[in-house]
Amino acid sequence: MNTAISPMYRWNEINWRKLERRVFKLQKRIFQASNRGNVKLVRRLQKLLISSRSARLLAVRRVTQDNQGRKTAGVDGVKSLTPKQRLILVDKIKLGTKAKPTRRVWIPKPGTSEERPLGIPTMEDRALQAVVKMVLEPEWESKFEPNSYGFRPGRSCHDAIEAIFSSISKKSKYVLDADISKCFDRINHNKLLSKLNTFPTLRKQIRAWLKAGVMDGKKLFPTNEGTPQGGVLSPLLANIALHGLEELIMGLAPKFDMKRPNGNQLPVRDKLKSICCVRYADDFVILHEDLKVINQCKKEVEEWLSDIGLELKPSKTRIAHCLSDLDGEKAGFNFLGFNIRQFSVGKYSSGKSSNGKLLGYKTIIRPSIESQKRHYKKLKEEINKRRGLSQSRLINSLNPIVRGWCNYFCTVNSKEVFGKIYSLVFLKLFKWGSHRHPNKGKKWIRHKYFKSINNNNWLFATLEGNNLIKLVRHDSIEIKRHVKVKGNSSPYDGDWVYWSSRMGKHPEVSTKVGNLLKTQKGKCAHCKNYFKDGDSLEVDHIIPKSKGGKDKYENWQLLHRHCHDTKTVNDGSSGTKSNCNSVEPKPPVKPESWFWQDDMLVMTH
Repeated sequence: MNTAISPMYRWNEINWRKLERRVFKLQKRIFQASNRGNVKLVRRLQKLLISSRSARLLAVRRVTQDNQGRKTAGVDGVKSLTPKQRLILVDKIKLGTKAKPTRRVWIPKPGTSEERPLGIPTMEDRALQAVVKMVLEPEWESKFEPNSYGFRPGRSCHDAIEAIFSSISKKSKYVLDADISKCFDRINHNKLLSKLNTFPTLRKQIRAWLKAGVMDGKKLFPTNEGTPQGGVLSPLLANIALHGLEELIMGLAPKFDMKRPNGNQLPVRDKLKSICCVRYADDFVILHEDLKVINQCKKEVEEWLSDIGLELKPSKTRIAHCLSDLDGEKAGFNFLGFNIRQFSVGKYSSGKSSNGKLLGYKTIIRPSIESQKRHYKKLKEEINKRRGLSQSRLINSLNPIVRGWCNYFCTVNSKEVFGKIYSLVFLKLFKWGSHRHPNKGKKWIRHKYFKSINNNNWLFATLEGNNLIKLVRHDSIEIKRHVKVKGNSSPYDGDWVYWSSRMGKHPEVSTKVGNLLKTQKGKCAHCKNYFKDGDSLEVDHIIPKSKGGKDKYENWQLLHRHCHDTKTVNDGSSGTKSNCNSVEPKPPVKPESWFWQDDMLVMTH
């Protein structure tokens, strides 16, 4: 494998398709060996992959080209590399390298006045962490619990919400809605490394990263606990630390005191089905029909967490009931921005339980009040900030915000909420127009900024040449049910048909990208490799617009970001010669691009 790429090769001449296939074959073998419990073979394959030049090349490409945070420097100040520098970095990264401290960056927490600390590693550490992630992730994907959804390939928030809906749709339950306090900052290093249980060289390298310290300004602070947010490997390490939570809850089930009407205990199978634990990173919920069981689970979870140096956050941990108020706590709960609650309805309006009895309630999931307020506040700030700009530029700045938020919530009962928010936005836009023309009347404002299109008399739109630029209405987004990922399925199981089809149906994938994924059968039009989790996807014009290409489906194709950069140089639309290897050409600004973040496709402009 090490002879696949010679150092004399130029970066843009590397056969990436060949490398990706080789690396994935090894990852698939690691996943299968871990599934069988063959630890000896897993370690041998991991050592083979970590020494592979192919894996190092892919890791460097990921952190220097594909990663959205590639332009954020660590303590060494390096934030962008030329193709020649990337090849030098490939030869430098190896296990046993001394870890450098991370650089502390503070970012605001959504919806609060608090700030979240990020630890940004150096480019060399990022590349090596990407290699280590390639090695560890297939092993742990075969071990992780089925109801763990955060920071895992092929899984998303929507899968977690569907798992909760499946658990409570036929039976009303109590819920322990919990949040772990400062999870990333307080994980016990020794407990984490013990649970990781990998070979000594890799263990020492991960320990070096955990103990490297953090630079905040010009001061170096030690890191005696926790794993820094912002590192490539940190989410996987946090998931490994929290692995076993669902197993703990299921292990308690046989001891539950659950009886039939005749006084006999329920069989263990029914007790196991009665409880559900769904975790997304450091947020989790436990659902059961008995309040005593919920209290028992809370006590056991607190003891389990204390053993790894963690604790529940009191302000974000509560016990409630899905249907009725409980001790002053309102019915229902919020999880991942969704509000999940049950409402009493007439006996003929509800569904039926598993034994055929009428439920008398409906389970309704919709955007939480806090999510609605944050979204409207963001739109309002954007409108106020752009009072001096043209209508078309305002629309182009608002549309990605509207699409992103609506696509996230379009899998639940959001139609009424969408209509309500659009009504507020409409009033704000009318006020924006009145502020620009204080001497004009309402009728003039209406004809100036709002058009009548397809029986819609109040569409915020404008003509720019022959192009109609219109604001996306919240209530125009289609509501579509999300299908939860199958059990323990993983992208490393090699079922490309299943995973490529899921990508096209993901709620946060736009119609354009979904159609192109279907047309291209889940493959990149340039390198012919399947798109997979972690890939950055971009829509490209086959014939560049600068050369007369049309903006329509026949002239669109879906590419990896790095493939798009190569194609843009080769077709001459960037105005840069393709034989330049010392300086990376800068592609033109693309109208839309998508990247995977926490297993979700996010669109940027």
